[in-house]
Amino acid sequence: MAVYSFLEEYDLAGKTIIPFVTSGASGFTGTLDAIGDLQPDARICTKGFDVKHANVAAVTEDDVNKWLDGLSILEEFPQASSIASSTTGEEESAARAGYGSQPGQDTAAAVFDFETQRVMLNSGYKMPLNGLGTYSLHGDTCVNAVKSALENGVRLIDTASAYGNEEEVGRAVREAMEELGIPREEIFVITKIYPGSEMASPEASIQACLDRLDLGYVDMMLLHHPDRNDVKAYKAMEKFVEAGKIRSIGLSNWYVAELTGFLPQVSITPALVQNEIHPYYQENDVIPFIQEKGIVVQGWYPLGGRGHTAELLGDPVISGIAAAHGKTSAQVILRWNLQKGVVVIPGSSNPDHIKENTELYGFELTDAEMAQINALDRNEKHDWY
Repeated sequence: MAVYSFLEEYDLAGKTIIPFVTSGASGFTGTLDAIGDLQPDARICTKGFDVKHANVAAVTEDDVNKWLDGLSILEEFPQASSIASSTTGEEESAARAGYGSQPGQDTAAAVFDFETQRVMLNSGYKMPLNGLGTYSLHGDTCVNAVKSALENGVRLIDTASAYGNEEEVGRAVREAMEELGIPREEIFVITKIYPGSEMASPEASIQACLDRLDLGYVDMMLLHHPDRNDVKAYKAMEKFVEAGKIRSIGLSNWYVAELTGFLPQVSITPALVQNEIHPYYQENDVIPFIQEKGIVVQGWYPLGGRGHTAELLGDPVISGIAAAHGKTSAQVILRWNLQKGVVVIPGSSNPDHIKENTELYGFELTDAEMAQINALDRNEKHDWY
């Protein structure tokens, strides 16, 4: 009755409930159904831990840890991956379709794993920490850049409907899968739909992206920036998540005011917010606001963007830190982003630069060096959105 009273008093909507029980012999019996009735908007983990009275003395800490490991709790809790990893079939689809905390609700920030070079999204999928941005890449130049990135271990590719190169990106990924033997599940592809006509007719626009990429599904789809139809478009993406055609969804160019108004209107918390972030435009108020909601931050223009890269790479503070580590200025900037919890997607068609931009994990910036770069912020935005 104490448990019933607790469940009746508190609203656990959007939470994951993981049952742990000691019992005489009956186990969970109808417990999971009863919890589901009292908390219909919570996620109920079906892989609970039941210790029968007769076996209590035999249960060890190791037994409990093995159970927790199976749920990813020790590393991921309270990420939605704990429920996703413990369910199968229809249960897994339901868990992923309802992933994340309630929109707008603060939760634990995602943790970057520098050993695996991945971060667990609130959707239950892992995303690489560094990738390739394909803005302004077209034709064979785009295909070759994407394939070069994949050859060098990059597994995150960012494109958009507005870039006009989804077909080339999809072709490059398919060719690399065949030529290099890379499984589709290892490659994380992001695309976006644009404001205006695309968000006004979101279902058709989303399907067009999927058709142009021709990869079976898309790992992440974003709204490119706010629009009068953005809630309508996001809800359309939610339906494609339920259908299994999109694995994760998010936003691009959303800031504190935009997020504050937007999040309460949608059902699935964005897994990612992608904004312009570099040493001259750091978004130090926006990044923690996003991260505290369990949403991963990704930075475009991490090296300053076209027309500004040379100045940024030549900044004496950055070049001095680079010299101290035996690294390039680009590597220092990208590492600075990663240590701030920002995923990076630098764009390039130069194979040497693409490879250089992957070599970010063999060194670490000190607190003093991070502070030096943080002091470079000019609030200087290099693109309009």
